[in-house]
Amino acid sequence: MLSWALTFLVIALIAAVLGFGGLAGVAAGFAKILFFVFLIAFVISLIFPRVRTSL
Repeated sequence: MLSWALTFLVIALIAAVLGFGGLAGVAAGFAKILFFVFLIAFVISLIFPRVRTSL
């Protein structure tokens, strides 16, 4: 998920350099949303670690 956020960030930067402001804004928005979703999932995984039980 973090790789998708970085991908959208790179797309936003390239679009901004080329002058596509609308596309850059949308891509940056997606990157921000995906980053925060990744961050929340990471914190939850730190708080509630998976416990493997052997049967």
